[in-house]
Amino acid sequence: MATSNETAAPPPHQGPAAVVGNAINDGKKHLLLAASGSVATIKLPMIIAALATHPNLSIRIILTKAATHFLAGQSPEQPDLPSLALLPNVDGIYRDEDEWIDPWTRDAKILHIELRRWAQLLAIVPMSANLLAKTTGGLCDDLLTCVIRAWDIKRTIIAAPAMNQLMWEHPVTAKQVAILEKEWDWFEVISPQVKALACGDVGQGGMCDWNHIVAVLAKRLASPDLVT
Repeated sequence: MATSNETAAPPPHQGPAAVVGNAINDGKKHLLLAASGSVATIKLPMIIAALATHPNLSIRIILTKAATHFLAGQSPEQPDLPSLALLPNVDGIYRDEDEWIDPWTRDAKILHIELRRWAQLLAIVPMSANLLAKTTGGLCDDLLTCVIRAWDIKRTIIAAPAMNQLMWEHPVTAKQVAILEKEWDWFEVISPQVKALACGDVGQGGMCDWNHIVAVLAKRLASPDLVT
């Protein structure tokens, strides 16, 4: 029996991978929302907020190193990461360093594998030109690309490219997008829109309207075909 001078033992430490692994069977719908290095990353808070009323939803977020530069609290539309974590249904935010927050030991869980196991749907909003190239080339040198490469292709990946219009019009982009659209049927590509871009150019390259992305996500999440 504990005396008044004794304190309760602290709970055992759980790294990010273990936390994700323990949530796989929580009975919720699981949306893995990822953003890469494009200014369209600033639409992420609006997308999350718009899904607030979706029933029984859990959202986990992956941000590439480049994506974090757009969410550093520098303006009202660019909250810092702690604020992003307070948005409805957000149960975790992950960056590259979270993969190896603890030294790995045998039988320990691995974050990109646990995120892949946990996710029923992955949405990459935005997908930068760099991430598009890495994905179609099979590279996996950070947390997000490791998740994509380890993905269970019975589940859907939604990709919303965003880049400068000359990047979008470049011949290599057409080849890479064709891989996603015509060869890899687990991808659903939402093409960019024509608009005035953040760089000052005008043309096709801006991420599609975030309201459309929300509509696509809501439809997928409501589908009885969502793989659990």
